[in-house]
Amino acid sequence: MSIKVINDKCTGCRICISACPLDAIKVENKLAVIDLDKCNLCGACISSCKSGAIAIEKKQAKVANKEEYKGVWVFAEQRNGEIDTVSYELLGEGRKLADKLQEELAAVLVGDGIRKEAGKLTAHGADKVYVVDNPGLKEYQDSSYSKALFSLVQRHKPSIILGGATTIGRSLLPKLAVMLPTGLTADCTGLEIDNEKKLLLQTRPAFGGNIMATIICPDYRPQMATVRPRVMKKLPEDPSRKGEIIEEEVQFVKRDMMTKVVDVVKDETIHVNLQDAEIIVSGGRGLKAPENFKLIRELADALGGAVGSSRAAVDAGWIPYSHQVGQTGKTTAPKIYFACGISGAIQHQVGMRTADVIIAINKDPQAPIFQIATYGIVGDLFQVIPALIKKFKEVL
Repeated sequence: MSIKVINDKCTGCRICISACPLDAIKVENKLAVIDLDKCNLCGACISSCKSGAIAIEKKQAKVANKEEYKGVWVFAEQRNGEIDTVSYELLGEGRKLADKLQEELAAVLVGDGIRKEAGKLTAHGADKVYVVDNPGLKEYQDSSYSKALFSLVQRHKPSIILGGATTIGRSLLPKLAVMLPTGLTADCTGLEIDNEKKLLLQTRPAFGGNIMATIICPDYRPQMATVRPRVMKKLPEDPSRKGEIIEEEVQFVKRDMMTKVVDVVKDETIHVNLQDAEIIVSGGRGLKAPENFKLIRELADALGGAVGSSRAAVDAGWIPYSHQVGQTGKTTAPKIYFACGISGAIQHQVGMRTADVIIAINKDPQAPIFQIATYGIVGDLFQVIPALIKKFKEVL
């Protein structure tokens, strides 16, 4: 998109100057002039102009020359200089895709003082790591991070870009897709390559998880997808594996870094991150009341695990949303998952069915959770859980 002044309508009234939050407009020869290096297309000047002399033009996206685009990229998300686990999971999946395409797998690492982490990405499967290391990138901002990725894509033209369906990924990749422009499939749970057309097949739940939709992007490049954490399996780390680390320079202007992160406040109510936990004990509507979540917490504490919940328990106000497992909550892949008083709707299964061992406790023998459970206990959870707690405390 671009913005322009329609000279025949402009009266030089200067109202747009006071409306612009970026000081991007001035009047010359009684006509408004917009500094495109400062303008971010917010539209404040358009709504303020009484004569309709300012307009945004939408440019038709050009169909990509697909032969120019090669390689699979993974956006390596990092927080406080530490690479997020989802990045390694995406490298594991990206390795499979790149091998099928017989192309390179690259990671993109953006931040401040993060070059030393690049070797971890090659050890987990990357052939190349593009590093943008800049003091202004210490804290995540979608404007500066998207500018960095946009610049790299313009230079190197990857065919596929993958990112985590995390808070950062859900903010960054849609913005990048609009800038390029291209398509984006969000919250994918499966990725594959069409052997004939060499297209990325992007599978995700749709219509409340009742169907699985496979989406393609045949005309534009790169093909982009965000993937839910703990859905893909990361490759074992191989410290002997070497790759090319390429330091990239990106020129930023003032509008790319207009916000400043003053402070980051952590949620102190979460003692163990659900997505990192090896043991999760989740409770659902079968607990009947919020005070009964103390049973879930006690069992989790006995096992050194984390507390999860179904959406029904969160919607009832029994436990904060940060504990929710499922399609609209967190996707987990623990070694052991306890589903206590949870019926096992498909939306909940999306978030936990990749656990190594699933133990279901429910008094309804027809509950859907038993169809995917490794071990099922048909019984009253108010009798079963205290017995488990007592036994675990004796042996652990």
